[in-house]
Amino acid sequence: MTNAIFSPGTYVITTRGHGIVIDVRATPSGTFVIGVEDDAGEVGYFTEKALRPASGDS
Repeated sequence: MTNAIFSPGTYVITTRGHGIVIDVRATPSGTFVIGVEDDAGEVGYFTEKALRPASGDS
């Protein structure tokens, strides 16, 4: 993985809003996808390029 800051428990900003990383998985092609749970409890999977670290204050 190129960016180790996206580990479980990290607060992030996604293309859909804010959330917490709950899962990091490798796909068969070798790409990593990060599972993020939003405030509504929905989980979405994103590539590293679709995420940004966020402060816990946001």
